[in-house]
Amino acid sequence: MPSCMRPSEEQSAKQKAIDDWLPITSSRNAKWWYSAFHNVTAMVGAGVLSLPYAMAQLGWGPGVAILILSWIITLYTLWQMVEMHEMVPGKRFDRYHELGQHAFGEKLGLYIVVPQQLIVEVGVCIVYMVTGGKSLHKVHELLCKEPCKEIKLSYFIMIFASVHFVLSHLPNFNAIAGVSLAAAVMSLSYSTIAWSASVRKGVQPDVAYGYKAKTAAGTVFNFFSALGDVAFAYAGHNVVLEIQATIPSTPEKPSKGPMWRGVVVAYIVVALCYFPVALIGYWMFGNKVEDNILLSLEKPTWLIVMANFFVVVHVIGSYQIYAMPVFDMIETLLVKKLNFSPTRLLRFVVRNLYVAFTMFIGITFPFFGGLLGFFGGFAFAPTTYFLPCIIWLAIYKPRKYSLSWCINWICIVLGLCLMILSPIGGLRQIILQSKDYKFYS
Repeated sequence: MPSCMRPSEEQSAKQKAIDDWLPITSSRNAKWWYSAFHNVTAMVGAGVLSLPYAMAQLGWGPGVAILILSWIITLYTLWQMVEMHEMVPGKRFDRYHELGQHAFGEKLGLYIVVPQQLIVEVGVCIVYMVTGGKSLHKVHELLCKEPCKEIKLSYFIMIFASVHFVLSHLPNFNAIAGVSLAAAVMSLSYSTIAWSASVRKGVQPDVAYGYKAKTAAGTVFNFFSALGDVAFAYAGHNVVLEIQATIPSTPEKPSKGPMWRGVVVAYIVVALCYFPVALIGYWMFGNKVEDNILLSLEKPTWLIVMANFFVVVHVIGSYQIYAMPVFDMIETLLVKKLNFSPTRLLRFVVRNLYVAFTMFIGITFPFFGGLLGFFGGFAFAPTTYFLPCIIWLAIYKPRKYSLSWCINWICIVLGLCLMILSPIGGLRQIILQSKDYKFYS
């Protein structure tokens, strides 16, 4: 029977069917608390475990100042993104690159946002592969009694990846809400264990708070790398629009209300996780703290095992949060541009290949500290610290030298410093760590 629909209506129906299949736009019935735990899961993770180490490279004064400034600046830029989600009446910017296209133009917006967002999201997935594998490795070391057979880190990364070969087939953000909630609870739990176990261990007898590097150049490079560690800890901006896209919205009740409520709750949890871990961890261990605070803690064994297990659960959720926008980009490209049919088989192949790719890179380059510093500065600083400010200035055009203009330019300058300096330190740290590592070990 021939269709009675006009070509334009048929095209519109086809477009709607595709949008209903794609991960970001397929479900819009989330509650405000979904925003809270998705944002906690997105932000708190590998970053919090590295903060005492970052403090050791920064020192007390600069370290505390940078932690507080980062919390304030990123909360401000996150507010900007929540506000800009529905800045055009009747339209929602469901993806970061759609907002970039509105500000800079169709092509330029894509070129500016998509590469940076992909570097962030794929980079986080790789780092979390390493984090999950190392935490499982630590659990094995603590529980395995002598004589104990050594198992290579590569195998633990594979074990961690095996979970994602299953979970990655959940279709959208709302489908992983349970995983994300568990991950958010775990983040608060292991952060509490990290600082409380540090207090129990006490200030170490040989603790020192000076810079560990023996040369001025080494101190400077470590300082730069630590800036990237801090930037990595505030990464939720890369998925915030995608999370807000899952919240229902009407002209009377726009999505920014419940979204902002969730963000505020999330940032309170972030403060409760970050500041005690960073300050107490550095206070107790000084410049000898490991790049993952849990590696510095050996006893009580049961508590450290529990903390590492909590980390594994959390980074499982975080991986899924950051992988979902990548799945959306790939599936959008295949279905809308290359005209593949939106089928389960397509999704199965795409997502398995992505998990396999991040697993392989994680096995090949398991340099936790260096990866944080490099990715933190190279991509997290732009998308978190100053790109929202540039978009805000481009769209709203506040009066020159007004308060809004000044605040945004301060954020842009600080973000540019982070982006330029921290990858240098992070890359150096990767090179140094690679000299002591046997590949595929």
